[in-house]
Amino acid sequence: MDNININQSVAILCDGNNIERSIHELSKSKNTMINFDTLIPKLLNGRSLNRLLYFREGKAISSKFAERLHENYYGSVIPCHKSADIPLTIRAIQLASKVDTIIIMSGDSDFVELVRHLFSEGVRVEIASVKLSTAGILVEEAAHYHEITKEDWFEYRAPKKGKKK
Repeated sequence: MDNININQSVAILCDGNNIERSIHELSKSKNTMINFDTLIPKLLNGRSLNRLLYFREGKAISSKFAERLHENYYGSVIPCHKSADIPLTIRAIQLASKVDTIIIMSGDSDFVELVRHLFSEGVRVEIASVKLSTAGILVEEAAHYHEITKEDWFEYRAPKKGKKK
């Protein structure tokens, strides 16, 4: 009997402010950043990435970060007027018919109704977040939970200016 390879299509939607706040609280540093190079392969676990959308409130979005997400994962950074909740929810509902699984990177209980809705549409929903700042009900509603740990982030150190060789 031949092995059958079933390829699942995954969209990852990240509530950037929620995840950043969570890792900053745990690491006690504002310079901590998610290491997407290790986290994305871990979340996908062999599945194919359909899209990666990083929702971020505020104007301080690094253009280098946006370029890296685009180059490495064909990802997009989506600036939000206020909270990412509504833009992320709208995009998740739009993607529901195009992917098998949606991974929501957030611990915010505001996404419970979205998770329930996506399940009713036949979409598998997984949550990825820092456990300490994640609503228990969100984990209960998800098909799978991925804990974001200190192995998934790094301390960003800006290069020193003025030192050229």
